[in-house]
Amino acid sequence: MRELINLTKRNVKVYFSDKGMFFTSLITPIILLVLYATFLAGIYRDNFISIIPEGFKISDKLINSLVGGQLVSSLLSVSCITVAFTSNLLMVQDKVNNSIKDINVTPTSKFAIGLSYFASTFISTILVNVIVAIICFVYIYFQGWYMNINDVILILFDILILSLFGTALSSVVNYNLSSQGQITAVGTMVSAGYGFICGAYMPISSFNQTLQKILSFLPSTYATSLFRNHSLNGPFREMNRLNIPINIINEIKKGLDCKIIFFDNNVTIRIMYTILILSIIILTVLFFLMNKRRK
Repeated sequence: MRELINLTKRNVKVYFSDKGMFFTSLITPIILLVLYATFLAGIYRDNFISIIPEGFKISDKLINSLVGGQLVSSLLSVSCITVAFTSNLLMVQDKVNNSIKDINVTPTSKFAIGLSYFASTFISTILVNVIVAIICFVYIYFQGWYMNINDVILILFDILILSLFGTALSSVVNYNLSSQGQITAVGTMVSAGYGFICGAYMPISSFNQTLQKILSFLPSTYATSLFRNHSLNGPFREMNRLNIPINIINEIKKGLDCKIIFFDNNVTIRIMYTILILSIIILTVLFFLMNKRRK
């Protein structure tokens, strides 16, 4: 246990001492937030206004809150994965610079070495994404704050769950990488592609039916939906208070992937959490089996 704790501390310290790696992890979500707010906010705003029927007065604050919630949910759903992949690259860099050889000669089991990388990736990912979440909460506050304490707690819990999923996924994907070129290739693919397949950049409801069915098998789809629901709970409560027809609210929820349909069946929040937790368990077991078989 002492060796595990020491290795985990070592990995976390190495990650945060590498200023380039740390600030890249932190600044990327901030840049995305600025880009979202600059280029997508106006499009999202026009979409919301077009859905609201005539005769209902919606304040700018409420519209801005809806836009802000959508932007923040997109950012957090991507950040939890990309930061996990970035922090997990330490496992690959130890192979590249041969630091793993020094670790292997110590009387530490392969299981403990693998678990130390897993634990340090999770800790680093959580720390970075909590900072990102605070920045997002400040952004929503200035756009229009309708959240309550339960909404904030649920968003933080979503960050915890998705960071754990990102840790397990990145551990499995990065396990067999052994060169700087492979690190760059995987980092580029994750950064460029994950936001599309999880519905962060463009709602899955806007895709064709075939692609919607395919993406409904991916846990990332439900992770984004959880963030959508909890980031927009406050604005939806306010819309109910304003007596906006429930069918209009449901249409907005469906368009934003707050409601996910899996082969004509509505997926509840509880089922979304179940899918994510099962995915985490499967990926974690797979990673430790890979470590056990390592020579």
